[in-house]
Amino acid sequence: MLKVLARFFLRIIFRLEVYGQTPARKPERLLVVPNHQSFMDGMLVQAFFPIEVTWVIHTTIAQQWHFRILLKLIPHITVDAANPMSMKRVLHLIEGGTPVGIFPEGRITVTGSLMKIYEGTAFLAARSGATVIPVRIDGAANSVFGRMKSPYPIKLRPKVRLTYLPASSVPLPDAVSGKQRRRLAGESLRLLMQRSVLEARTRRTLYGALLDAIELYGRKAVIIEDVRPKTETYADLLKTALALGRIVSRLAIEGEHVGLLLPNAGPAVGALFGMFATRRIPAMMNYTAGVDGMQSAIDTAQIRTIVTSRAFLEKAKLTAKIEQLKSVRVVCLEDLRKLFGVGDKLWLILWALRFPRSVEARVKPEDPAIVLFTSGSEGKPKGVVLSHDNILTNVDQVRAMIEFSNSDRFFMALPMFHSFGLTAGIILPMVNGVPIYLYPSPLHYRLIPELTYDRDCTVLFGTPTFLNYYARFANPYDFYRVRYIVAGAEKLSDEVRQTYQDRFGLRIIEGYGATECSPIVAANSPMAYKAGSVGQLAPGMEARLVPMNGIEHGGRLHVRGPNVMLGYLRHDNPGVIQPPQSEFGPGWYDTGDLADIDAEGFLHILGRLKRFAKIAGEMVSLEVVENIAAAASPRKAHAAVARKDAARGEVLILYSEDRELRRADLVEAARKLGAAEVAVPRKIEYIEKLPRLGTGKVDYVALHSMTFAPA
Repeated sequence: MLKVLARFFLRIIFRLEVYGQTPARKPERLLVVPNHQSFMDGMLVQAFFPIEVTWVIHTTIAQQWHFRILLKLIPHITVDAANPMSMKRVLHLIEGGTPVGIFPEGRITVTGSLMKIYEGTAFLAARSGATVIPVRIDGAANSVFGRMKSPYPIKLRPKVRLTYLPASSVPLPDAVSGKQRRRLAGESLRLLMQRSVLEARTRRTLYGALLDAIELYGRKAVIIEDVRPKTETYADLLKTALALGRIVSRLAIEGEHVGLLLPNAGPAVGALFGMFATRRIPAMMNYTAGVDGMQSAIDTAQIRTIVTSRAFLEKAKLTAKIEQLKSVRVVCLEDLRKLFGVGDKLWLILWALRFPRSVEARVKPEDPAIVLFTSGSEGKPKGVVLSHDNILTNVDQVRAMIEFSNSDRFFMALPMFHSFGLTAGIILPMVNGVPIYLYPSPLHYRLIPELTYDRDCTVLFGTPTFLNYYARFANPYDFYRVRYIVAGAEKLSDEVRQTYQDRFGLRIIEGYGATECSPIVAANSPMAYKAGSVGQLAPGMEARLVPMNGIEHGGRLHVRGPNVMLGYLRHDNPGVIQPPQSEFGPGWYDTGDLADIDAEGFLHILGRLKRFAKIAGEMVSLEVVENIAAAASPRKAHAAVARKDAARGEVLILYSEDRELRRADLVEAARKLGAAEVAVPRKIEYIEKLPRLGTGKVDYVALHSMTFAPA
């Protein structure tokens, strides 16, 4: 009877949704582990769980008068976490068959994300051999029962999701000391709790996720600022999205690929979400790829219309290049305004803004959402088709690993056609209420650190190349508010990592990804960090390594997960999506990278398979060659390529911006690094500036054409 009343009461104060299967019968030993979002969490879990659970409550909590009232409604014991005998008491309860519930975080979240996972809870689970039922609570942090210091907005009747996840366990680690066993058990439970974030996610569309964020944070919340300069609220963004979505729907049919060639600014974000809503698929044009690269994208994705801005084309000096494109209609936002007539304005004001969910076309989470194009650094670009669920899953994977909230402020200068910039810099903050400052180019090395300081940004995204240049021009105080600097797209050098640590007191969070994976595959985090690695796999990701001849450790990396693309659009088969598949079967993606995974689950990227050369019968990584050059001349940029040679199989050529660099310097640097002398190039070509793509990566296609050009 008490449970019935509790359920009735909880459904009144929360808009409650309950998902998942609870155990049909009580396991011999049971431990329930929910995340902790509010003072009502224990009652929420208990009310809808068929087995009576005894909750473990800290003595400091139990002493508070308002808690004493609530605790009368549920079975509980009070413990002092600092007293080992208290935890032994809990262990005896579990071993005696009493179902126990405990919050592994120990405290209510102040961020909405996972907090520190206490090793004691994990060791209890491992030592007792209990069946572990993870429970994911979402939305309770927005209630009046949440932590007052939480940055999340408080709602009178928030929507709360309660998800009971499949039974699991925490294995007892095999380690030499008790301290190490506790640590490893804590790691297992942390990973389990991170997976629960992903497994309990709501499958929705990108436009639907935006509307959910608007409902939670309110239309008046400021979400975008850019260089126009203009500040936009969620209401402004929604208005732009609805208007542009309606206009673009007249230029293309449902499911058609529409080229989007716009800078980082509010209208570009609005156009994206407007196309998501109307089921027109934006194909993000890489305007740094030149005429040939853009024409290849047009042909591959069968793009008939490109939406751009005349002001942007003129400022970026792209007008002449765009005029050379064939078989495509180019329309400018400035000209589209006249297509939005009086009837459209009435529709927008009287209907669409009032009932924005009714505007969305029949879009499913698994439908194609966007087309991105690979960098083309090693060949002709391919179109990567990502679904709504691919991208939002990747957002949730990041949310499970790295804590952030609407009290943060992102600085986003990476172009939107870059998968890292799109997902981490645009979609993630838009659907999580995090304000962003949009900047049109990552190449303004002097301005970006100053703007990061001036706009009080707390999160900065960049490639290692860009971060290196920012550090050279930044004042030590420019990053005083920054909590995270997130690096991706290329390997982070030890020099750049150490520079940010020594000069700014910041630890760069390095990750690894691929456009085909939406893009994040692995990332370091404040909870799990190892310098030199790219972190642990994102929750829900699987990895396999295929051994390669000549490579002693690791192998070719194949990955599978819900964030892996729908498939490729290829130049030789335009318009047809080719699903991912590798030697392990459908759904697996062959990254083409050589990697190793250590005993703690950290991923180490050894290099791209295409970036290995066979020198005198020995496999040599071209990245090692570049590392040697960087050690010999850290202030200049270098890039290595290999050329066929009849005598040695292949020979190494180093392109360097340092005209003072000599082979003797490379030999000495290789000796200090412990690298084999076979990795020291015999030929150095001096170059004023290495060719680069818009993402900051070295353009190896251009270097190869220089290498193999006729004399």
